[in-house]
Amino acid sequence: MSSVKTTEKGGVIVQAAALERLVAAIFQAAGCEAEEARQVSHYMMDGNLTGHDSHGVIRTGRYVSWIGSRVFPGHHLSVVSDMGAIAIVDGHNGFGQIIGKEATQIGIDKAKKNGVAVVALRNSGHMGRIGTWAEMAAASNVVFIGFVNVRSSLLVAPFAGIERRMSTAPVCIGLPVEGRDPVILDFATAAVAEGKALVTLQGGKPLPADVLIGPDGKRSNDPTLLYGEVAPGAVANPMDGPGALRALGDHKGSGLAFVTELLAGALTAAGCAGPLPRPYANNMLAIFLDVAAFNADGGFAAEIKSYIEFFTSSKPEKEGGQVLVPGDPERLARKERLANGVPMAGGAWEDILRTAAKVGLTQTRIDQILGTP
Repeated sequence: MSSVKTTEKGGVIVQAAALERLVAAIFQAAGCEAEEARQVSHYMMDGNLTGHDSHGVIRTGRYVSWIGSRVFPGHHLSVVSDMGAIAIVDGHNGFGQIIGKEATQIGIDKAKKNGVAVVALRNSGHMGRIGTWAEMAAASNVVFIGFVNVRSSLLVAPFAGIERRMSTAPVCIGLPVEGRDPVILDFATAAVAEGKALVTLQGGKPLPADVLIGPDGKRSNDPTLLYGEVAPGAVANPMDGPGALRALGDHKGSGLAFVTELLAGALTAAGCAGPLPRPYANNMLAIFLDVAAFNADGGFAAEIKSYIEFFTSSKPEKEGGQVLVPGDPERLARKERLANGVPMAGGAWEDILRTAAKVGLTQTRIDQILGTP
């Protein structure tokens, strides 16, 4: 049975395990050690499995093109300063899927020891879906509050402006719930994540009508405002277009993005998105709270469950609809995609195959990887 099926709309559906193997093989051929390649692929796939294709394997070609400039195989986190509950750490531009895990583990360990911890992370490669790290903390009964920016990635215009001044500056909050899946709130402070525009550019789902703004001040959903005209086979660069992403929620989202830049970029001493030039990196200020230190009477989980029941009992807006809590859509997507495969636009799949060829994987080898292991 083939692990890749073509859809009527020109896309493909790829079995998750096969897709993860192929991406791991690409990174190994591009210079990563086998275990590093496996972990990078695994955490990229986490984006696809949870429905966040913008943070998944669609970035394979981009990551490979960055090797040796923006990201370096084999690099790991080092501790710059350790002050008990506070750690300042440097990722040395290692893969964010490696550095993010290492930084999160430090935060968990410190929170378990001190009740609370703050980790200021500088100079990581692109960290992918931040909700992954919140889920990791929740598995240890630790609350995660993270603010992330992307130094040198000017993509988002501030409210009432049309020129780029901010990165997509994601915010993520995760709360563990004993006996239930965690609550995970994870979103870009841009109207959409940059990767969603990339999905559209490569033939995927259209963007909402007014998430971009052009140099003439007109709102649009045309991804070329972000990328410009991309030559066939070239890696799309979101810095090349004449327009900008808009901030989420007008002045409120713009304000949240602004303070996220300050927390992740200024307080960490890593640097905000601009002004340019400055070297590319993901930076994060993450707060970790050990539930056990706050929950002496054991009522935390009970109160959350009670509130979730109350929250989700709201009458749905649409007939047959359902009110969900943050994290539930991702779990539903994971269940469906593990069972039925990961949908990809034709352009996104072709880009992965081109990248595989660039790093030396033959079609015969690709077919072997996609076959039954």
